[in-house]
Amino acid sequence: MAKQGFSYRDAGVDIDAGDALVEAIKPFARRTMRPEVLAGIGGFGALCEIPKKYRHPVLVSGTDGVGTKLKLAFALGRHATVGIDLVAMSVNDVLVQGAEPLFFLDYFACGKLDTQVATDVVKGIARGCEIAGCALIGGETAEMPGMYPEGEYDLAGFCVGVVEKDRILDGRSIRPGDAILGLASSGAHSNGYSLIRKIIERSKPDAKLLDALMEPTRIYVKPVLKLLESVAVKGIAHITGGGITENVPRILQKNLSARIKKAAWPRPGLFDWLQREGNVAEDEMHRVFNCGIGMVLVVDAADAKRAADLLGAQGETVYQIGKIEASSGEPAATVD
Repeated sequence: MAKQGFSYRDAGVDIDAGDALVEAIKPFARRTMRPEVLAGIGGFGALCEIPKKYRHPVLVSGTDGVGTKLKLAFALGRHATVGIDLVAMSVNDVLVQGAEPLFFLDYFACGKLDTQVATDVVKGIARGCEIAGCALIGGETAEMPGMYPEGEYDLAGFCVGVVEKDRILDGRSIRPGDAILGLASSGAHSNGYSLIRKIIERSKPDAKLLDALMEPTRIYVKPVLKLLESVAVKGIAHITGGGITENVPRILQKNLSARIKKAAWPRPGLFDWLQREGNVAEDEMHRVFNCGIGMVLVVDAADAKRAADLLGAQGETVYQIGKIEASSGEPAATVD
């Protein structure tokens, strides 16, 4: 007797569902297009010119994921905003070099493709790209039976930006006396969720707190790029994993430290709840979470008010949270 033949569908991979997803997301990707993009979604590679306004363009790249915040999304059945988180983590990283994000690609992997869930996720990715002003020019959807638990998926993303060579921000001009500005976060962003999930297991949050925990990462690209047109920003730090105390030193040279005053901004109630319910030490809070500050900018003290006013006019909430001081040894940041 002849053996029964198998199809890819029998093995757990639905090619038709993948094709349907591509068609479903095309309108959302189309809204993110920039004039430099030479081809739409569907090719083997995505083509993009460098904007002609740059004289000596330098490409800046970044890649990241959403992390275990996805576990919370699975539990709550909320998939519409994690795509914004995905974009934010990469475009904000590219921004700290002074770069304008040009394009973004995503990778969506699952055990069995749910077209509606995947469409919701990619719609969020497209929305994040719109906010950042970069084009969603491609990606990959991988259906891999047996690799992921039912109802779960993973996300990764990759962004390329461009900056004028003589305008790259590297922190080398930062000096003692410079002012440190903090831009308000929209919540916990996409960091610390392994600890957050442990706290949630012990202390059940109400619906309002769950909403705050799922609030997508704020994308700072357009306001900060606008600021760079008129203010000599010396350095920018994206406050991600490692919090304020580990991210700010990444833009400092030796013999410099950042002294940050936690009383300079109101800590959102979400972080107070996490600290109280998890009995988390204060130092640990500033190493794990952004505690209400999603991005830090260093400017000359004489430019601090003007920079804050310009950012405020662009919709950002800005606090002067500290200053740069002379020190000895490796760069550091303290929050007291």
